[in-house]
Formats: sequence, C-alpha cells, structure tokens
Amino acid sequence: MNDEAAISLSDEFFMREAMSLARAAECLGEVPVGAVVVLNGAIVGRGFNSPIGESDPTAHAEIAALRDAARVLGNYRLPGCELFVTLEPCAMCAGAIMHARISRVIYGARDAKTGVHGSVVDLFGVERLNHHATVEGGVLADECSAMLSAFFAGRRKKSS
Repeated sequence: MNDEAAISLSDEFFMREAMSLARAAECLGEVPVGAVVVLNGAIVGRGFNSPIGESDPTAHAEIAALRDAARVLGNYRLPGCELFVTLEPCAMCAGAIMHARISRVIYGARDAKTGVHGSVVDLFGVERLNHHATVEGGVLADECSAMLSAFFAGRRKKSS
C-alpha cells in the first residue's frame, strides 16, 4: 500500500499514535520506532524501541506493544488484533507477531536492512508457517521514513 491517498482514516489515526510513541523513543536516545496494538478500534497495547535503555536486544517497539496488549487482555494470544508499527518488522518481531496470532500488521517505512515483508525476505509469505497475518506497508511511509532519516542524520552529525 504505497498510495497514501488510499489510507483509511482509522489506519492513519493509529499510525500517528505509533509515530507519537516513536518520538518518545527518540527523546530517550533510542531509534524512533513506535507501535500500537488495536482491538475493535481501541488501543490495547503500546510500545516503543528501548533496547539501549533496557539493555535488552529484544526491546523492539512491536515486542513491547505485544507484551502490553497481552497483559491488558490477559492472554498471550491476540487474535483479532491489529499491530501498527512505524517500521517494517524484523525477523524477531515477525516471529512474535505470528506467535501472538495478530490478524493484521500495518507498517510505515520499509527497512532495507532487516525488513521481513519483502525488503530482505518475506517471512509473512512463508506458506509452511502455521499462522498468517495480513500485512500492509507504506502507511504514512514518507513521514515515518523522514523521522528515521532525521534521527540517523543527527547521530552522524554528533559523531563527526
């Protein structure tokens, strides 16, 4: 989904919520990625990147949002839930998404280095896996990409 004119209002709303969480991560010096889990039109889980602050390589936005939603709903399975994330998921997050039984994943920017919805590989398209989510990329992609680009440009500037 690269045509931003075709984005539903609810998809845009929830992606903007994820972007707000990404900005919170950035304020803490983390790579600005945010995610929300939505069930029946309500946010039930929120998360943002925090591997540096948490000293935890698994502290990605998606994992944090899934954990939050699982606590809120009292179940490690999240059927019927949608996950909105500002960056194409990595392999670790895709595995967690599948295990949680998320029904739909909506992401903003593609990730040419670690993205697994076709940028590097397409884990979501592997037929032998026992759960398949519907995945849509490109929702507010330009804004999500700009946030990441500005963050990394700022880091490069500080290190020079």
